Amino acid sequence: MSTPSPIAGHEPALFELGHHVAGRHVAGSSGRDGPVYNPATGALRGRVAFASADETRAAIAAAEDALPAWAATTPLQRARVMFRFKALLEAHADELALLLTSEHGKVLSDARGELTRGMEVVEFACGIPQLLKSEFTENVGTNVDSWSMRQPVGVCAGITPFNFPAMVPMWMFPVAIACGNTFVLKPSEKDPSVPLRIAELLQQAGLPDGVFNVVNGDREAVDTLLTDPRVAAVSFVGSTPVAEYIYRTASAHGKRVQALGGAKNHMVVMPDADTRNAASALVGAAFGSAGERCMAISVAVAVGDAGDRLVEAVKQQLAELKVAPGTADWSDMGPLVTREHLERVRGYVDLGVQEGADLIVDGRGLKVKGCEQGYYLGPCLFDHVQTAMRIYREEIFGPVLCIVRAPDFEAALEIVNAHEFGNGTAIFTASGEAARTFAQRVQAGMVGVNVPIPVPMAFHSFGGWKRSLFGPLHVHGPDGVRFYTRLKTVTSRWPTAAREGAQFVMPTMK
Repeated sequence: MSTPSPIAGHEPALFELGHHVAGRHVAGSSGRDGPVYNPATGALRGRVAFASADETRAAIAAAEDALPAWAATTPLQRARVMFRFKALLEAHADELALLLTSEHGKVLSDARGELTRGMEVVEFACGIPQLLKSEFTENVGTNVDSWSMRQPVGVCAGITPFNFPAMVPMWMFPVAIACGNTFVLKPSEKDPSVPLRIAELLQQAGLPDGVFNVVNGDREAVDTLLTDPRVAAVSFVGSTPVAEYIYRTASAHGKRVQALGGAKNHMVVMPDADTRNAASALVGAAFGSAGERCMAISVAVAVGDAGDRLVEAVKQQLAELKVAPGTADWSDMGPLVTREHLERVRGYVDLGVQEGADLIVDGRGLKVKGCEQGYYLGPCLFDHVQTAMRIYREEIFGPVLCIVRAPDFEAALEIVNAHEFGNGTAIFTASGEAARTFAQRVQAGMVGVNVPIPVPMAFHSFGGWKRSLFGPLHVHGPDGVRFYTRLKTVTSRWPTAAREGAQFVMPTMK
């Protein structure tokens, strides 16, 4: 397979990226850094500094210094910063999308969609005065009143993945900051430019210095955030092994944690489903962003005679799928993020063949003209995949779709529920009974009914079940407000003119 390249001209001059601490860019001083590539061409774009433990502690200190004044700022004033920030995001959307595509590789339309889903959380955070309203009860006892308050947790940290360098950080810090916390972000070192640009826009929006900080780096920076006693809460999105490590380590150091892990999202296709519609949804959900989404559909469970029809419809649509640099207006799918990741995913395709699955569409031979050094893998489609195979059990995180056959609805539901991950799932059917039963009984945190990627809106909360989430609270929405605040309940009685003597019994309602 071969597709032409839309890229012309030369790569821009190489850059060097540091950190954003206390309202200004700071060059790295650790002596360690890492490369940042353009995945479409394989060309080096620049290098990003890796923070030492001391550099990370400096960012934490900046956040700690800014905390008292920001926590004392009224929710309305904090919301106004979010309003201005959203306006700046809209004004710079094309710039941010292009920057995102240049380091991640996803097509521009998908990059703009990522920004939109992030901005929706900013919009949600703009309503923080309403969301922080408390409860009041008059006369819980005679002349005794009680009320609750939600107060900031303190310095919060976010550790985010390469696949959504804009959206996932914006699922975290807008709610955290609006609730009165300060924030230290450790984004992926693979595509660090967008988070740093976001820090600049926050500053332009009027956010005080030190409220939002960015440290780039690797495990040294991460472990410092997980263990420093000044950090009160940690949010994470990434693979399950790392999520579990984050949860255990940060929890052991007294922090509250929400750690979102991996996924193997299943789409159940019933015999009564519209095959063409289901296939279109499946192709978009499986191969959009080259499959590098935690909500990508990577397994289709075809029930009964739906299997042959579904495979044929998917094959036809994949024949028309265009793979090219994300900057091409006509591109449907761009490259994978790094050469190492490309080789990992290609290795899974090799493994699937070895395991005996039927490779119906093989994308390993894809070449993009003019971008021969880019990290491209064409769409890969396996049929007759068995649940014991590694390509079924493990998260591949690439443009690889597995078709599993099931004889009936109950067998399909059992397949979905037996998997260790429970992030998201979907069912395509014309039966209200099947849809309702599936939504009630499936063991996954997010469910779509004739919707392939059921990511909740910002005023709901995002997160999975089982080994897809460590910690009790999900991301953004009401759970986000709960995570980034501590509940305090006050019980109050003002003394009367008559002095009462000491009471030695438990207070009760009188």
